[in-house]
Amino acid sequence: MRIAVAGGTGQAGAQAVAAATARGHEVVVLARSAGVDLVTGAGAAQSLDGVDAVIDASGVRKGDEPTAFHEAVTRTLAAARPAHLVVLSIVNCESAATYPLYAGKLAQERATEASGIPFTIARTTQFHEFSRQVLAIGKLGPLHFAPRMRTQPVAVREVGARLVDLAEAGAVGRAPDFAGPREESLPEMARAYVRAVGRRTPVFAISLGGDFGRAMRSGALLPGPHAEHGAQTFAEWIAALG
Repeated sequence: MRIAVAGGTGQAGAQAVAAATARGHEVVVLARSAGVDLVTGAGAAQSLDGVDAVIDASGVRKGDEPTAFHEAVTRTLAAARPAHLVVLSIVNCESAATYPLYAGKLAQERATEASGIPFTIARTTQFHEFSRQVLAIGKLGPLHFAPRMRTQPVAVREVGARLVDLAEAGAVGRAPDFAGPREESLPEMARAYVRAVGRRTPVFAISLGGDFGRAMRSGALLPGPHAEHGAQTFAEWIAALG
């Protein structure tokens, strides 16, 4: 198959590129760094010519408004009329749609459904690397903060492989949610990461306000009973850092 990966240099996209390449597929990377701007459409038509499936693992950068970004990317990809569009989204994003990133993913799903292209929506939970990202964002001087959140993190390598599985299988609409094998506490994840990299920085748990904060604490962002699960636990990911 000829598979195009939007956001093919990002976390999940790069893993999808690696998995597709290892299986012998012809892979086209769609990214700004590869000369393709999926928001404006520049360079997209030529890159998308003749592809059998498109995996959209694109992500916003600093300065992007998530809803506008994802709607624009979906328009660009749909304009090429691929036979199958696989969209990476977030489990239960509608439960926290007041948060811009989750609102953007929900808008992306709706734009995909309205595109007329055969599609598969692949919702996943946060990746194990979320623990590291939270530390980078939640910093005030020497102090680090992590929001209280019930999450079931998944290995990004397994997400990449799943995206390729779905691209190979053909359009199914909404695929089962995909999550890691165990529920975790985000502050405890952040503390485990700090210990694993040999730092002594304390991490303080905080409660975010609003609908998003309540969804994080209540478990509304956890996968449902019919979700499918990856194999690598967060503890195993932490152990592999050493």
